[in-house]
Amino acid sequence: MAERILVSACLYGEAVRYDGQACTQQHPIWQEWQQQNRLISCCPEVAGGLPIPRFPAEWIKGDGHNALIGRPVRLLDNQGTDVYREFYKGAQYALQLAQHHNIKIAVLKSKSPSCGTDFIYDGTFTGTLVDGIGLTAAVLQQAGIQVFNELQLAEANTLLHQLDQSSLHKLISGSASPNAPQQFE
Repeated sequence: MAERILVSACLYGEAVRYDGQACTQQHPIWQEWQQQNRLISCCPEVAGGLPIPRFPAEWIKGDGHNALIGRPVRLLDNQGTDVYREFYKGAQYALQLAQHHNIKIAVLKSKSPSCGTDFIYDGTFTGTLVDGIGLTAAVLQQAGIQVFNELQLAEANTLLHQLDQSSLHKLISGSASPNAPQQFE
């Protein structure tokens, strides 16, 4: 079976962003993945219980990585409401979905407090970016899933082809067969 890819639902075309919009991808690589039925979509913020539309949220202190290593963090919407619990619940849902489908690659929305992979907004709600990672992206990375954003489709596609080749090699050699002999050390 072909490798599947976990993707941000807004990139898939679902109107789930904080502003009720989508950011549907039209890139040829993305369209190829869609035609191959590889994409599994998830909006962690909605899965965590936040409505559509919702107030924008930003990391006021720290980021997703800081949260996972136990450093103090604050994730608030622009009304001052703490939304960390919903973001955490959604990140756990995304991880469970990825594990259920044995996903090794995720393509997530850049700059998002959930899905951002390299940069996030700085917590001032002025559009200023800083180095950082969203909570879902950090949770997936911690679980060994390779995380990319929508500007890194070529890199994700390269890894996807490597994984497909590896799976094909295992199938041909018999090591992927449930009846293949097991080797124990």
